[in-house]
Amino acid sequence: MAEVSTVAVQAPEVRQTKPHFEVLDGLRGLAAVGVVTFHFMEMVIWNYSKLWIGHGFLAVDFFFCLSGFVMGYAYDDRLEKMGLWTFLKARLIRLHPLVVLGTVLGLIALYANPFGGTPGYGPGKVALMFAASLLLIPYGVMKERSQNLFSLNAPAWSLFWEYVANVVFGIALYRIKRGLLVVLTIIAAVLLCWAGYRAGNLSGGWSARNFWDGGARVAFSFMAGLLVYRMGWRLRTRLGFGALSVLLVLALAMPYAKGGWIREAAVIIVYFPLLIALGAGAKVSPRVERLCRFSGDLSYPLYMTHYSIVWIWGDFAEKHQLATRGMAPEVLCGTVIMVAFASLVMVAYDKPVRAYLRARW
Repeated sequence: MAEVSTVAVQAPEVRQTKPHFEVLDGLRGLAAVGVVTFHFMEMVIWNYSKLWIGHGFLAVDFFFCLSGFVMGYAYDDRLEKMGLWTFLKARLIRLHPLVVLGTVLGLIALYANPFGGTPGYGPGKVALMFAASLLLIPYGVMKERSQNLFSLNAPAWSLFWEYVANVVFGIALYRIKRGLLVVLTIIAAVLLCWAGYRAGNLSGGWSARNFWDGGARVAFSFMAGLLVYRMGWRLRTRLGFGALSVLLVLALAMPYAKGGWIREAAVIIVYFPLLIALGAGAKVSPRVERLCRFSGDLSYPLYMTHYSIVWIWGDFAEKHQLATRGMAPEVLCGTVIMVAFASLVMVAYDKPVRAYLRARW
């Protein structure tokens, strides 16, 4: 139930005055595609060891790490002047329009699903779920949806923790020195390992049953990304976007096995911060740069709008018993459709709404 998203985004006003990390943009988009692919497969086959992208959920930890890097880069040197309230308004404008749209799409899918039957909830309960999702208040009550914290749009769980991380950053993290940040990051790594040991994996945070695992995941990854920025770890490399994309896909496609939390922790604690540092130091051609920018812009709309279709797909797949055969054509088709839909959302809704809110606020 993975982004960015908790998805890391660079403030638009910063883009005009600071250099841009194009490869990180591209990797963010690729991670979002990985999440969508993982969710299309997960909805039919819950045994992750049978999925070729069985660790697709780790893309969320990559998003959190990238978010910490970007928050430090975009706001470390100016948050004191702009103030907490202005910072939080900027984050709301960037993130919340798609929280609203994702919730609305989830409500439509709940009633318009031709394969799922009539919802077993009255108008009052659905209204409460809708309001909680709009306000990002965890409310995991739908048993048939595994008690997702946000029943109408499951991926919003990572946005809840992204908001928590942003508030903590705006209040305290941007002020602390590197030495204290190192200590806090090490403590967070220990807590992350404990969460993995206790649960047997590091896929939690999305449900009322594993709520605090999400806190452990965002605490380490966000601070690790911030630490990468503060330490100046931008590793110059000849590896371009293509090679770094392969390295990211290898982490998401790592074979899943029960008790494999140690490997997952190693990826989160060591591999992803290294990948961020490599991406920050990589250079690309102008043509690839345009692709990376588009990929980065698309990542958040894709992440926040795909799950309503995934629920319908799951009921369709169950009705037609697709789990008993290969699903590659259907998954590929579904992912392509969601990328196209997210492109439309980005152009027709996300960018215009954010521009309007920035002008008004």
